[in-house]
Amino acid sequence: MAAKRMNSKKRYELLTRNMGWETTYQSMDEVFPYDKFEGIKIKDWDKWEDPFRLTVDAYWKFQAEKDKKLYAIIDSFAQNNGQMNISDARYVNALKLFIQGVTPLEYYAHRHYAHLGRHFRGEGTRVACQMQSIDELRHAQTQIHTLSHYNKYFDGLHDPFHMFDRVWYLSVPKSYFEDAMTAGPFEFITSVSFSFEYILTNLLFVPFMSGAAYNGDQATVTFGFSAQSDESRHMTLGLEVIKFMVEQHEDNLPIVQGWIDKHFWRAYRVLALVSAMQDYMLPNSPMSWKEAWDVYFVENIGALFDDLSRYGLRMPKYHEVATAESEHLSHQVWLTLYNYSHAAGMQTWVPDDKKLDWLSEKYPNTFDKHYRPRFEMFRQMEADGQRHFSPGLPQLCQVCQVPMAFTEVVAGDAMKISRRVSTYKEDRFYTCSDGCRDVFEGNPAKYAQAWLPVHQIFQGNCGGAELADVAKWCHLQPGDGGEHVGSPDQDRWKKWRGEDTVKPTVMAAE
Repeated sequence: MAAKRMNSKKRYELLTRNMGWETTYQSMDEVFPYDKFEGIKIKDWDKWEDPFRLTVDAYWKFQAEKDKKLYAIIDSFAQNNGQMNISDARYVNALKLFIQGVTPLEYYAHRHYAHLGRHFRGEGTRVACQMQSIDELRHAQTQIHTLSHYNKYFDGLHDPFHMFDRVWYLSVPKSYFEDAMTAGPFEFITSVSFSFEYILTNLLFVPFMSGAAYNGDQATVTFGFSAQSDESRHMTLGLEVIKFMVEQHEDNLPIVQGWIDKHFWRAYRVLALVSAMQDYMLPNSPMSWKEAWDVYFVENIGALFDDLSRYGLRMPKYHEVATAESEHLSHQVWLTLYNYSHAAGMQTWVPDDKKLDWLSEKYPNTFDKHYRPRFEMFRQMEADGQRHFSPGLPQLCQVCQVPMAFTEVVAGDAMKISRRVSTYKEDRFYTCSDGCRDVFEGNPAKYAQAWLPVHQIFQGNCGGAELADVAKWCHLQPGDGGEHVGSPDQDRWKKWRGEDTVKPTVMAAE
């Protein structure tokens, strides 16, 4: 008789149950040294459940179908000179930020989920981490393959992984992920799978991919859709691990809540860069940062924590601060990038009238009052041949490593720089907010060691004392950053369009 066909639940159980064993010649704690020292207590690893019940053969089939479609579209995009169909050359700077700051994080995630797949002692948990490790490697590869087409025609895309290790604004995402990777396995999975993947990933992928569609970039839209089904599974993993930990033992609850508080704030500060991309780098923006925040965090995550409250979990600490900052965040970050883009791998510019009007419409309570006058001043300075780049180096937050540009919006003073001071071993350390101060003071021995780009430049560890020396050390080339107007990117774009070019202003690394 033919063997009875097994359903997906049975196939998943055979893959993830009873495949491990109790060791004898070495203790289990020596074989799995990392999953107890954080204080998390697990009574029964078999209580772990993956709602997707994904098996290896199903996974390969599913991903192969997606890759077949993705690479067909990438090939068509390249053959038909798809770069000619985007809205404007300014849009490519969003891609520069993405491949410099996000794609390396995908590879970091691949590496560390593989680590977790070895060091969790529950078979189901190990399989889930291994599957996600493969997902993350695939995401890095498809993003590199997709965006490599733009590297043929635009500057700033030539060496993103080297830039990720050295360029100042990329220390923001790098420090966040390395913070998680140097923690224990349960804290890492809370940080990345829950605080980032579940709570905040929609603020990255959904607006970005919608923005790509609005700006004619079908190749990027396709890799976004190809990854989004994986992201749904990752979000489910994040939610499952939180429920699993708090259901296993009551002592786990305060530990998990502390991690959620910490890594929500850390991940939110990383998304400050995304807010500027959403509001300023996209010539055609599908929604503002504030609109995205209201939908994907205030409404969706508010509903999530209403559900999680039965486990004793509450909303992340300082979530109300993040919501108040949504009126200001993108403008403050863009103004910072505008001042320092001569030392960056992407370009900045004063928004045109269409964008200024759009920002006034989307931020009626704040933009015209606080930010539009500054952009009008910068525009006049440019017209007078005095385009401003800051000649100094900014003070960085010791934790999130963003320049100290955020303001006291909760206290009602949107023009006062927010600064907190902590003391550790008789040294003073500065942070940008109550959230970052709490993170620092929770483990000052760790964050006192932070590799801060500005400090390293002053110490002579970044190639030399001059801007050109630092740019060379970062592998930045003339044209990668600086002012967009008059840049090689804009010049090529105008030639493609048969338009007059503009005499270039001061460019990065010159």
